[in-house]
Amino acid sequence: MSKAIQDVIVIGAGVIGISTALELQSRGRNVQVIDPAGIGKGASFGNAGAFAFSDVLPLATPRIMRKAPFWLFDPLGPLSVPPAHGLHIAPWLWKFWRASRPVNFAKAVIAQVSLMGLARAAHERQIARTDGAHLILREGQLQLYSNKQSFQASLPDWELRRQHGIRFDLVEHTDALARIQPGLNHSFQYGVFTPDWMNTVNPKTWVDHLARCFLQRGGTVERAQAFAIESQANGVAVLTDGALFKAQQVVVATGAHSKILAHSLGDDIPLETERGYNTTLPSGAFDLRTQLTFADHGFVVSKLDEGVRVGGSVELGGLKAPANFKRADHMLKKAARFLPNLNTGGGAQWMGFRPSLPDSLPVISHARATRNVVYAFGHGHLGLTQSAATAEIVADLLSKGSSSIPMAPFSAARFAKKA
Repeated sequence: MSKAIQDVIVIGAGVIGISTALELQSRGRNVQVIDPAGIGKGASFGNAGAFAFSDVLPLATPRIMRKAPFWLFDPLGPLSVPPAHGLHIAPWLWKFWRASRPVNFAKAVIAQVSLMGLARAAHERQIARTDGAHLILREGQLQLYSNKQSFQASLPDWELRRQHGIRFDLVEHTDALARIQPGLNHSFQYGVFTPDWMNTVNPKTWVDHLARCFLQRGGTVERAQAFAIESQANGVAVLTDGALFKAQQVVVATGAHSKILAHSLGDDIPLETERGYNTTLPSGAFDLRTQLTFADHGFVVSKLDEGVRVGGSVELGGLKAPANFKRADHMLKKAARFLPNLNTGGGAQWMGFRPSLPDSLPVISHARATRNVVYAFGHGHLGLTQSAATAEIVADLLSKGSSSIPMAPFSAARFAKKA
Protein backbone atom coordinates (compact mmCIF):
# COMPACT_ATOMS: atom_id res chain seq x y z
CA MET A 1 0.00 0.00 0.00
CA SER A 2 1.33 3.42 -0.96
CA LYS A 3 0.69 6.49 1.18
CA ALA A 4 -0.01 10.02 -0.03
CA ILE A 5 3.11 12.06 -0.77
CA GLN A 6 4.22 13.99 2.31
CA ASP A 7 6.22 17.21 2.54
CA VAL A 8 8.88 15.87 4.96
CA ILE A 9 9.18 12.47 6.62
CA VAL A 10 11.41 12.08 9.66
CA ILE A 11 12.37 8.45 10.28
CA GLY A 12 12.90 8.03 14.01
CA ALA A 13 10.92 9.23 17.04
CA GLY A 14 13.77 9.63 19.52
CA VAL A 15 14.96 12.99 20.78
CA ILE A 16 16.85 13.74 17.54
CA GLY A 17 13.90 12.86 15.30
CA ILE A 18 11.24 14.61 17.37
CA SER A 19 13.41 17.73 17.83
CA THR A 20 14.00 17.83 14.08
CA ALA A 21 10.33 17.37 13.28
CA LEU A 22 9.40 20.16 15.68
CA GLU A 23 12.02 22.53 14.22
CA LEU A 24 10.92 21.84 10.65
CA GLN A 25 7.32 22.38 11.68
CA SER A 26 8.23 25.75 13.23
CA ARG A 27 9.57 26.79 9.81
CA GLY A 28 6.29 26.04 8.09
CA ARG A 29 6.92 22.47 6.91
CA ASN A 30 4.34 19.68 7.12
CA VAL A 31 6.06 16.79 8.86
CA GLN A 32 5.28 13.14 9.47
CA VAL A 33 7.37 11.01 11.84
CA ILE A 34 7.56 7.24 11.43
CA ASP A 35 9.04 4.85 13.99
CA PRO A 36 8.38 1.16 14.70
CA ALA A 37 8.11 1.54 18.47
CA GLY A 38 6.63 4.99 18.98
CA ILE A 39 7.92 8.09 20.73
CA GLY A 40 11.13 7.94 22.78
CA LYS A 41 11.36 4.18 23.17
CA GLY A 42 15.07 3.73 22.37
CA ALA A 43 18.15 5.45 23.79
CA SER A 44 16.01 8.53 24.44
CA PHE A 45 14.11 6.57 27.07
CA GLY A 46 16.84 5.55 29.48
CA ASN A 47 19.83 7.88 29.16
CA ALA A 48 21.28 9.96 31.99
CA GLY A 49 19.22 13.02 31.07
CA ALA A 50 22.25 15.29 30.71
CA PHE A 51 22.86 18.26 28.44
CA ALA A 52 26.62 17.78 28.56
CA PHE A 53 27.78 20.94 26.80
CA SER A 54 31.26 20.66 28.35
CA ASP A 55 31.88 17.22 26.78
CA VAL A 56 33.75 18.53 23.75
CA LEU A 57 36.55 15.95 23.83
CA PRO A 58 36.02 12.87 21.65
CA LEU A 59 36.09 9.41 23.18
CA ALA A 60 39.12 8.63 20.99
CA THR A 61 41.71 10.76 22.82
CA PRO A 62 45.46 10.12 22.71
CA ARG A 63 45.29 9.48 26.47
CA ILE A 64 42.47 6.95 26.34
CA MET A 65 44.36 4.83 23.82
CA ARG A 66 46.94 4.11 26.50
CA LYS A 67 44.15 2.72 28.71
CA ALA A 68 42.01 1.04 26.07
CA PRO A 69 44.03 -2.19 25.70
CA PHE A 70 43.50 -2.89 29.41
CA TRP A 71 39.84 -1.86 29.42
CA LEU A 72 38.82 -3.74 26.28
CA PHE A 73 39.60 -7.12 27.81
CA ASP A 74 37.79 -6.38 31.07
CA PRO A 75 34.18 -7.53 30.53
CA LEU A 76 32.97 -5.12 33.23
CA GLY A 77 35.35 -2.24 32.46
CA PRO A 78 34.39 1.28 31.28
CA LEU A 79 35.13 0.36 27.66
CA SER A 80 34.73 -3.24 26.56
CA VAL A 81 34.13 -5.45 23.54
CA PRO A 82 32.47 -8.86 23.99
CA PRO A 83 34.79 -11.53 22.50
CA ALA A 84 32.11 -12.70 20.06
CA HIS A 85 31.94 -9.18 18.59
CA GLY A 86 35.70 -8.60 18.42
CA LEU A 87 36.35 -9.67 14.84
CA HIS A 88 33.31 -7.81 13.52
CA ILE A 89 34.32 -4.55 15.16
CA ALA A 90 38.02 -4.66 14.26
CA PRO A 91 37.69 -2.22 11.30
CA TRP A 92 35.82 0.23 13.54
CA LEU A 93 38.52 -0.02 16.22
CA TRP A 94 41.16 0.71 13.57
CA LYS A 95 39.31 3.89 12.61
CA PHE A 96 38.92 4.72 16.31
CA TRP A 97 42.70 4.43 16.75
CA ARG A 98 43.29 6.67 13.74
CA ALA A 99 40.85 9.23 15.15
CA SER A 100 42.91 9.35 18.37
CA ARG A 101 46.01 10.63 16.57
CA PRO A 102 46.82 14.16 17.79
CA VAL A 103 46.07 15.92 14.51
CA ASN A 104 42.74 14.12 14.06
CA PHE A 105 41.85 14.58 17.71
CA ALA A 106 42.49 18.34 17.47
CA LYS A 107 40.22 18.64 14.42
CA ALA A 108 37.47 16.69 16.15
CA VAL A 109 37.64 18.95 19.20
CA ILE A 110 37.21 22.05 17.05
CA ALA A 111 34.21 20.49 15.31
CA GLN A 112 32.67 19.39 18.60
CA VAL A 113 33.16 22.85 20.13
CA SER A 114 31.31 24.46 17.23
CA LEU A 115 28.44 22.00 17.53
CA MET A 116 28.24 22.37 21.31
CA GLY A 117 28.18 26.15 21.05
CA LEU A 118 25.20 25.90 18.75
CA ALA A 119 23.66 23.21 20.99
CA ARG A 120 23.64 25.44 24.06
CA ALA A 121 21.94 28.30 22.22
CA ALA A 122 19.56 26.00 20.32
CA HIS A 123 18.41 24.31 23.53
CA GLU A 124 17.60 27.63 25.14
CA ARG A 125 15.51 28.48 22.08
CA GLN A 126 13.80 25.08 22.23
CA ILE A 127 13.07 25.39 25.93
CA ALA A 128 11.54 28.83 25.44
CA ARG A 129 9.46 27.87 22.39
CA THR A 130 7.98 24.81 24.08
CA ASP A 131 7.54 26.28 27.58
CA GLY A 132 9.80 23.53 28.87
CA ALA A 133 11.71 25.31 31.64
CA HIS A 134 9.95 23.30 34.36
CA LEU A 135 11.56 20.13 32.97
CA ILE A 136 15.13 21.43 33.16
CA LEU A 137 17.56 21.24 36.10
CA ARG A 138 20.42 23.73 36.19
CA GLU A 139 22.51 22.18 38.97
CA GLY A 140 25.85 21.63 37.24
CA GLN A 141 28.00 18.51 37.29
CA LEU A 142 30.75 17.32 39.61
CA GLN A 143 33.37 15.12 37.99
CA LEU A 144 35.24 13.09 40.59
CA TYR A 145 38.70 11.53 40.47
CA SER A 146 39.89 8.57 42.51
CA ASN A 147 43.33 9.98 43.36
CA LYS A 148 45.70 12.89 42.82
CA GLN A 149 47.51 11.17 39.97
CA SER A 150 44.29 10.71 37.99
CA PHE A 151 43.20 14.28 38.71
CA GLN A 152 46.50 15.75 37.56
CA ALA A 153 46.49 13.61 34.44
CA SER A 154 43.11 15.15 33.51
CA LEU A 155 44.26 18.77 33.85
CA PRO A 156 45.54 19.16 30.25
CA ASP A 157 42.10 18.12 29.02
CA TRP A 158 40.45 20.66 31.29
CA GLU A 159 42.86 23.36 30.14
CA LEU A 160 41.88 22.53 26.55
CA ARG A 161 38.25 22.99 27.52
CA ARG A 162 39.10 26.33 29.14
CA GLN A 163 40.73 27.48 25.91
CA HIS A 164 37.42 26.84 24.18
CA GLY A 165 35.40 28.88 26.65
CA ILE A 166 34.11 26.17 28.98
CA ARG A 167 33.72 27.27 32.59
CA PHE A 168 34.77 25.00 35.44
CA ASP A 169 36.17 25.08 38.96
CA LEU A 170 38.88 22.76 40.27
CA VAL A 171 37.97 21.30 43.67
CA GLU A 172 40.86 19.87 45.67
CA HIS A 173 39.68 19.06 49.18
CA THR A 174 37.18 16.66 50.75
CA ASP A 175 35.36 19.49 52.55
CA ALA A 176 35.06 21.50 49.34
CA LEU A 177 33.60 18.50 47.54
CA ALA A 178 31.14 17.95 50.40
CA ARG A 179 29.85 21.51 50.08
CA ILE A 180 28.85 20.70 46.50
CA GLN A 181 27.66 17.14 47.18
CA PRO A 182 27.33 15.84 50.74
CA GLY A 183 27.59 12.12 51.34
CA LEU A 184 30.62 11.27 49.21
CA ASN A 185 33.09 8.64 50.34
CA HIS A 186 35.89 10.50 52.10
CA SER A 187 38.45 8.89 49.79
CA PHE A 188 37.45 11.44 47.14
CA GLN A 189 39.56 14.58 47.42
CA TYR A 190 39.69 15.84 43.84
CA GLY A 191 37.03 16.95 41.42
CA VAL A 192 35.98 19.48 38.80
CA PHE A 193 32.64 21.31 38.89
CA THR A 194 31.05 22.48 35.62
CA PRO A 195 28.31 25.00 36.52
CA ASP A 196 26.77 25.28 33.04
CA TRP A 197 25.86 21.59 32.85
CA MET A 198 22.11 20.98 32.60
CA ASN A 199 19.85 17.97 33.07
CA THR A 200 16.25 17.20 32.32
CA VAL A 201 14.10 15.79 35.09
CA ASN A 202 13.61 12.71 32.92
CA PRO A 203 14.73 12.13 29.31
CA LYS A 204 11.53 10.29 28.37
CA THR A 205 9.44 13.07 29.89
CA TRP A 206 11.41 15.60 27.84
CA VAL A 207 10.89 13.74 24.56
CA ASP A 208 7.20 13.30 25.33
CA HIS A 209 6.95 17.04 26.01
CA LEU A 210 8.51 17.88 22.63
CA ALA A 211 6.34 15.30 20.89
CA ARG A 212 3.19 16.69 22.50
CA CYS A 213 4.07 20.15 21.15
CA PHE A 214 4.67 18.65 17.70
CA LEU A 215 1.35 16.79 17.69
CA GLN A 216 -0.64 19.74 19.05
CA ARG A 217 0.70 21.86 16.20
CA GLY A 218 -0.51 19.42 13.54
CA GLY A 219 2.29 16.88 13.22
CA THR A 220 1.69 13.16 12.92
CA VAL A 221 3.49 10.07 14.17
CA GLU A 222 2.91 6.67 12.59
CA ARG A 223 4.32 3.29 13.55
CA ALA A 224 6.28 1.64 10.77
CA GLN A 225 9.64 -0.09 10.39
CA ALA A 226 11.66 1.50 7.58
CA PHE A 227 14.17 -0.81 5.91
CA ALA A 228 15.21 1.03 2.73
CA ILE A 229 15.09 4.44 1.05
CA GLU A 230 14.96 5.13 -2.69
CA SER A 231 15.63 8.40 -4.48
CA GLN A 232 12.98 9.03 -7.11
CA ALA A 233 12.38 11.67 -9.75
CA ASN A 234 9.63 13.35 -7.75
CA GLY A 235 11.10 12.93 -4.26
CA VAL A 236 11.96 10.05 -1.95
CA ALA A 237 10.35 6.68 -1.21
CA VAL A 238 10.62 5.00 2.18
CA LEU A 239 10.03 1.26 2.12
CA THR A 240 8.57 -0.09 5.36
CA ASP A 241 7.16 -3.33 6.68
CA GLY A 242 3.58 -2.22 6.05
CA ALA A 243 3.43 0.52 3.45
CA LEU A 244 5.35 2.63 0.96
CA PHE A 245 5.80 6.19 2.24
CA LYS A 246 6.68 9.01 -0.16
CA ALA A 247 7.89 12.52 0.59
CA GLN A 248 9.59 15.48 -0.98
CA GLN A 249 12.36 15.19 1.60
CA VAL A 250 13.40 12.65 4.25
CA VAL A 251 15.44 12.81 7.45
CA VAL A 252 17.11 9.64 8.79
CA ALA A 253 17.31 9.86 12.59
CA THR A 254 17.06 6.25 13.68
CA GLY A 255 20.11 6.24 15.93
CA ALA A 256 21.96 2.95 16.13
CA HIS A 257 19.61 1.47 13.51
CA SER A 258 20.50 4.04 10.83
CA LYS A 259 23.27 2.13 9.08
CA ILE A 260 21.00 -0.06 6.97
CA LEU A 261 19.01 2.95 5.71
CA ALA A 262 22.18 4.83 4.75
CA HIS A 263 23.47 1.70 3.03
CA SER A 264 20.32 1.51 0.91
CA LEU A 265 21.34 4.89 -0.52
CA GLY A 266 24.93 3.80 -1.16
CA ASP A 267 26.56 5.29 1.95
CA ASP A 268 28.76 2.88 3.89
CA ILE A 269 29.01 4.52 7.31
CA PRO A 270 30.98 2.83 10.13
CA LEU A 271 28.20 3.08 12.69
CA GLU A 272 28.70 0.94 15.78
CA THR A 273 26.58 0.44 18.86
CA GLU A 274 27.55 1.65 22.33
CA ARG A 275 25.41 -0.45 24.63
CA GLY A 276 24.74 1.63 27.73
CA TYR A 277 23.45 0.19 31.01
CA ASN A 278 21.84 1.74 34.04
CA THR A 279 19.82 1.14 37.18
CA THR A 280 17.11 3.60 38.19
CA LEU A 281 16.56 3.70 41.94
CA PRO A 282 13.30 4.92 43.48
CA SER A 283 12.70 8.31 45.01
CA GLY A 284 14.62 8.86 48.25
CA ALA A 285 17.57 6.63 47.29
CA PHE A 286 20.04 9.48 47.79
CA ASP A 287 20.05 13.25 48.32
CA LEU A 288 21.66 14.15 44.99
CA ARG A 289 22.51 17.84 44.57
CA THR A 290 24.26 17.72 41.16
CA GLN A 291 25.08 15.12 38.55
CA LEU A 292 28.09 13.06 39.62
CA THR A 293 30.54 11.69 37.07
CA PHE A 294 33.05 9.12 38.27
CA ALA A 295 35.69 9.82 35.66
CA ASP A 296 37.95 6.85 36.33
CA HIS A 297 35.11 4.35 36.33
CA GLY A 298 33.03 5.41 33.34
CA PHE A 299 29.65 5.98 34.97
CA VAL A 300 27.43 8.76 36.28
CA VAL A 301 24.79 9.27 38.93
CA SER A 302 22.00 11.62 37.91
CA LYS A 303 18.81 12.94 39.48
CA LEU A 304 15.43 12.07 37.99
CA ASP A 305 11.90 13.00 38.96
CA GLU A 306 11.42 9.32 39.73
CA GLY A 307 14.63 8.86 41.74
CA VAL A 308 18.32 8.38 40.98
CA ARG A 309 19.87 6.80 37.88
CA VAL A 310 23.26 5.03 38.01
CA GLY A 311 24.59 4.25 34.57
CA GLY A 312 27.07 4.64 31.77
CA SER A 313 30.09 2.69 30.46
CA VAL A 314 30.70 1.73 26.84
CA GLU A 315 30.15 -1.81 25.60
CA LEU A 316 30.76 -2.04 21.88
CA GLY A 317 28.56 -5.08 21.43
CA GLY A 318 26.26 -4.53 18.46
CA LEU A 319 22.48 -4.75 18.27
CA LYS A 320 21.84 -8.48 18.54
CA ALA A 321 23.72 -9.87 21.55
CA PRO A 322 21.73 -10.33 24.78
CA ALA A 323 22.13 -7.70 27.47
CA ASN A 324 24.86 -8.26 30.07
CA PHE A 325 23.27 -6.77 33.17
CA LYS A 326 26.33 -7.69 35.21
CA ARG A 327 27.62 -4.36 33.93
CA ALA A 328 24.71 -2.53 35.58
CA ASP A 329 25.24 -4.53 38.79
CA HIS A 330 28.93 -3.66 38.77
CA MET A 331 28.29 0.07 38.45
CA LEU A 332 25.66 -0.02 41.19
CA LYS A 333 28.05 -1.76 43.59
CA LYS A 334 30.69 0.87 42.89
CA ALA A 335 28.15 3.65 43.39
CA ALA A 336 27.27 2.15 46.79
CA ARG A 337 30.95 2.31 47.79
CA PHE A 338 31.38 5.84 46.54
CA LEU A 339 28.08 7.06 48.08
CA PRO A 340 27.79 5.27 51.45
CA ASN A 341 24.25 6.54 52.06
CA LEU A 342 22.93 5.31 48.71
CA ASN A 343 19.96 2.96 49.08
CA THR A 344 20.39 0.43 46.26
CA GLY A 345 17.11 -1.43 46.78
CA GLY A 346 14.16 -1.45 44.40
CA GLY A 347 16.06 -0.52 41.26
CA ALA A 348 14.99 -1.13 37.66
CA GLN A 349 17.66 -2.07 35.12
CA TRP A 350 17.84 -0.96 31.48
CA MET A 351 20.08 -1.30 28.46
CA GLY A 352 19.98 0.90 25.38
CA PHE A 353 21.80 1.33 22.08
CA ARG A 354 23.81 4.49 21.50
CA PRO A 355 24.89 5.15 17.87
CA SER A 356 28.67 5.58 17.83
CA LEU A 357 31.09 6.65 15.12
CA PRO A 358 34.86 6.20 15.53
CA ASP A 359 35.67 9.93 15.62
CA SER A 360 32.86 10.70 18.13
CA LEU A 361 31.23 13.12 15.69
CA PRO A 362 27.72 12.55 14.35
CA VAL A 363 26.76 12.40 10.70
CA ILE A 364 24.63 15.43 9.90
CA SER A 365 24.66 15.79 6.14
CA HIS A 366 22.96 15.11 2.87
CA ALA A 367 23.08 11.59 1.53
CA ARG A 368 25.53 11.38 -1.35
CA ALA A 369 22.86 9.93 -3.66
CA THR A 370 20.35 12.76 -3.20
CA ARG A 371 20.10 16.12 -1.47
CA ASN A 372 16.50 15.28 -0.60
CA VAL A 373 17.71 13.01 2.21
CA VAL A 374 19.56 14.29 5.27
CA TYR A 375 21.22 12.05 7.85
CA ALA A 376 21.10 12.93 11.55
CA PHE A 377 22.61 10.12 13.60
CA GLY A 378 25.77 8.87 15.31
CA HIS A 379 25.81 11.17 18.33
CA GLY A 380 27.05 8.48 20.72
CA HIS A 381 26.21 9.45 24.30
CA LEU A 382 25.52 13.09 23.27
CA GLY A 383 22.23 12.68 21.44
CA LEU A 384 20.16 14.57 24.00
CA THR A 385 22.83 17.25 24.33
CA GLN A 386 23.07 17.90 20.59
CA SER A 387 19.45 17.26 19.61
CA ALA A 388 18.26 20.86 19.31
CA ALA A 389 21.38 21.89 17.41
CA THR A 390 21.03 18.93 15.06
CA ALA A 391 17.41 19.90 14.44
CA GLU A 392 18.36 23.44 13.44
CA ILE A 393 21.17 22.20 11.18
CA VAL A 394 18.92 19.66 9.44
CA ALA A 395 16.26 22.31 8.85
CA ASP A 396 18.92 24.59 7.35
CA LEU A 397 20.28 21.83 5.12
CA LEU A 398 16.83 20.99 3.81
CA SER A 399 15.89 24.61 3.13
CA LYS A 400 19.09 26.27 1.97
CA GLY A 401 21.72 23.55 1.77
CA SER A 402 24.08 25.06 4.34
CA SER A 403 24.40 25.72 8.07
CA SER A 404 25.71 28.32 10.50
CA ILE A 405 28.69 26.11 11.46
CA PRO A 406 31.23 24.32 9.23
CA MET A 407 29.68 21.02 8.19
CA ALA A 408 32.57 19.12 6.57
CA PRO A 409 33.51 17.34 9.86
CA PHE A 410 29.96 15.91 10.04
CA SER A 411 29.69 14.81 6.42
CA ALA A 412 28.79 11.23 5.55
CA ALA A 413 31.41 11.50 2.82
CA ARG A 414 34.24 11.68 5.36
CA PHE A 415 34.15 7.90 5.60
CA ALA A 416 34.28 7.28 1.85
CA LYS A 417 37.28 5.23 0.76
CA LYS A 418 39.92 7.29 -1.00
CA ALA A 419 40.52 6.30 -4.61
